[in-house]
Amino acid sequence: MTTFSRRGFLAATGAAFVAPQLPRAAMAQTPSPLALVATSRTLDIDGRAATVLGLAGPAGQGLVLDPGQALRVDLTNALAVPTILHWHGQIPPNGQDGVPDMPRPLMAPGEVRTFDFAARPGTHWMHSHVPVQEMQLLAAPLIVRRPEDLAADRQEVVLMLHDFSFRTPEEVLAEITGGSGMAMMDHGAMGQSGMGQSGMGAMGQMGMAAGGMMGMMGHDGMAMDLNDYDWDAYLANDRTLSDPEVVTVERAGRVRLRVINAAAATVFWIDSGEVPARLVAVDGQAVQPRTGTRFGLAMGQRLDLEIDLPAGAGAWPILALREGARQRTGLILATTGAEIRRLDPLAEVEAPAFDLDLGQEAQLVALHPLADRPADRGHVLMLGGAMQPYRWTINGATWGQHQPISAKAGERVVLAFHNMSMMGHPMHLHGHAFQVVGVNGRRIAGALRDTVYVPPMSMVDVALDAGEAARWMLHCHHMPHLSTGMMTEFAVSA
Repeated sequence: MTTFSRRGFLAATGAAFVAPQLPRAAMAQTPSPLALVATSRTLDIDGRAATVLGLAGPAGQGLVLDPGQALRVDLTNALAVPTILHWHGQIPPNGQDGVPDMPRPLMAPGEVRTFDFAARPGTHWMHSHVPVQEMQLLAAPLIVRRPEDLAADRQEVVLMLHDFSFRTPEEVLAEITGGSGMAMMDHGAMGQSGMGQSGMGAMGQMGMAAGGMMGMMGHDGMAMDLNDYDWDAYLANDRTLSDPEVVTVERAGRVRLRVINAAAATVFWIDSGEVPARLVAVDGQAVQPRTGTRFGLAMGQRLDLEIDLPAGAGAWPILALREGARQRTGLILATTGAEIRRLDPLAEVEAPAFDLDLGQEAQLVALHPLADRPADRGHVLMLGGAMQPYRWTINGATWGQHQPISAKAGERVVLAFHNMSMMGHPMHLHGHAFQVVGVNGRRIAGALRDTVYVPPMSMVDVALDAGEAARWMLHCHHMPHLSTGMMTEFAVSA
């Protein structure tokens, strides 16, 4: 049994994550924009130094905004390469959405770009929309508080999850794709030809995976592919279980845990262990509370959990379990002076696959659903792909050969995702929030989201009201899938 001491990151390059204990002055509305810098930093990962990317705000990695505070940011690109920032979960004007050349180009090294738009409250995040940069941890929390967050007698804790490799993203993608020659998105025009131009993709039959593949059996006995790469580490707030973050909490206190899955290609279960949790929001939007000790989230998704701690002293690990595997990460909630036991980064048993029957998704009910109205337009999106060759498609096409999904501003649109592949796909739509209204052919009045997980051989329907007339990205948030072309556009006309 070992007691951990909290230590900083290496030197001054490892700024801490945004913390709920920020001084009010750091979060107060000011007449000048907040400074945000895309930069490199150094982490200590299991005793080994790792250079990664990050987004340094006024008080560490990320931003926290108060109720009613606009997202006014001066973003500086301090990297040696071009970059661009997407505000995941926000609905900015299309020109500020942060997709290369849709419509604005990448930011040159040294460039400063100003963003200014109304912020949507909730647990969100921001990240580069260049997949190899997101895989290098160019991402950070974006927390926008509601008035009740300030009034509530509770402590806020952010838990941001990553998967990490000491190899370069290019090397990782080359191994995952099996040298199939698929083009990877470069720093150039995503809106033109920066992603795979490999033609029509095979749907349905899945081949054997490259190294690190883990298979499980689906509903019909076919082999599912859960994880297509074994990462060197799984991080919770930039740390592993060899030296986890220890958050000091009060006895009998209440914690609101804001969980962000910023991993490139890993689905996690959040396990609260001995203390039950209430799931109160997904993707920043309130749901009818559901009590449990294990909730899952795919890449790009967020969960808000409320946890009531016991009256006595103690330490309570909050673990993130990699689906279909034994690896885990997490942080520890502990009262002052509590003994902290060392946790093995490998669990005794493998965690199950996430939500294969959409049971978790089907149980979620939005507290503030979309207004009831008939659909004006519907689209079916067939999600396909295979491990060999490594190619993932929407309606049989990769980016550059896609047919846009069309709508008119103000229309109620239903998108029906049919996953015909043996991997799950977290589907993210820019510039909109949608409501989950169907799972596997059954109508529900589900959660409001911006990223929905579609398991292998499953169907999910979402409804939305088309917004600003513009080209909005619609893509899988599994970075190797995105980098090989699993993206289309939601084209809204006036």
